[in-house]
Amino acid sequence: MKVLEFNGVHRSYKRGVDVLAGVDFSVAAGEVVGLLGRNGAGKTTLIRTAMGMIEAQAGTVRVFGLDPRQQPVEVKRRIGYVSEDQVLPSFLRVAEVIELHRNLFPTWDESLAADLLRRFELPLGERVGKLSKGQARQVALLSAVSHRPELLILDEPAGGLDPAARREFLETSIRLLNEAGSTILFSSHYMTDVERMASRIVLLHDGRALLDNELDELREAFSVALVPGDAAADRARVRALPGCLGVRERSDALHAVFRLGPREAGEVIEQKLGVRGSQCRSVDLEEMFIELVGGQG
Repeated sequence: MKVLEFNGVHRSYKRGVDVLAGVDFSVAAGEVVGLLGRNGAGKTTLIRTAMGMIEAQAGTVRVFGLDPRQQPVEVKRRIGYVSEDQVLPSFLRVAEVIELHRNLFPTWDESLAADLLRRFELPLGERVGKLSKGQARQVALLSAVSHRPELLILDEPAGGLDPAARREFLETSIRLLNEAGSTILFSSHYMTDVERMASRIVLLHDGRALLDNELDELREAFSVALVPGDAAADRARVRALPGCLGVRERSDALHAVFRLGPREAGEVIEQKLGVRGSQCRSVDLEEMFIELVGGQG
């Protein structure tokens, strides 16, 4: 069952400049998908179309098969949402914020909310405006997950928090997933967080999904090759090789990302270009992101 579907989604804020230029991917029930991309790649815009906050100018967005713009109440009751720039009313006390969300969601789980209150050690009588950034984000997370949403959407939820607070977010999200089978879509700049939490990666670049792969596949079936730059191996020729996804010119060599394992990538470079001595290796997610995004164009 598809919980979330993006079909040819376009969105621009300036005429002729697409932030999203035909995004296509879906998220199945129980999946944990990490959404990656540079600042300005369209991650937040895409998430806001799923929440019904903004409308796609072309293409369709469906959440549980519903249009989030046309059926906002039905959709939002089944979603938990936390974002980096989310602002809770500063004048409300923590207890009042929780009461507000308790009344909004028929599936509110009192025992889960109480457990999170103890875990986060939140002061019920304190006003939101007096809380630390980490505490305010914890209130938002408690409010987002205590109704046990079928879909949890996190948009840089731990941005600006210390490592301990980030870890708390991850553990709470993973626990919710394991216990209730919730689907999770989240964006983050912290690659270690993505690798700990996601089972699948979608990389946005130039308004489209440049990559959409299982994390295990990225580890095993992708590689970076360092190709000595010479007359036989200029950037254009390397980019045209089978399986090459991007090439970045560096002082030491051409850095090429392949949708091939290290051995296969080395064989392609030698067979097609006659170049020997290229170093091909598997890489972690952070290096893959840097090399791939930097090697487009």
